[in-house]
Amino acid sequence: MNNNISAAMRFFFFVLGSVILLGIWLTGFGVAHWLLYLPVVFFYLATITGICPGLRFSNMLFPARAPAKTKPKARRKKR
Repeated sequence: MNNNISAAMRFFFFVLGSVILLGIWLTGFGVAHWLLYLPVVFFYLATITGICPGLRFSNMLFPARAPAKTKPKARRKKR
């Protein structure tokens, strides 16, 4: 099992996918557009496998920056 995302993120994706699927069910499976099923599939894919396509795509667009370098503090003279 690939653990690229935390358990909290997996649970969040599961709840989000379930809420969208509940909305599709309340609207009617025949009435809802097929495009609404794509986020549900991606959220459940992220829940099961731990691989989130949206997070990978956003990390490619906005790579993590290195922490800012700070100037070293001036040394005190020993007396």
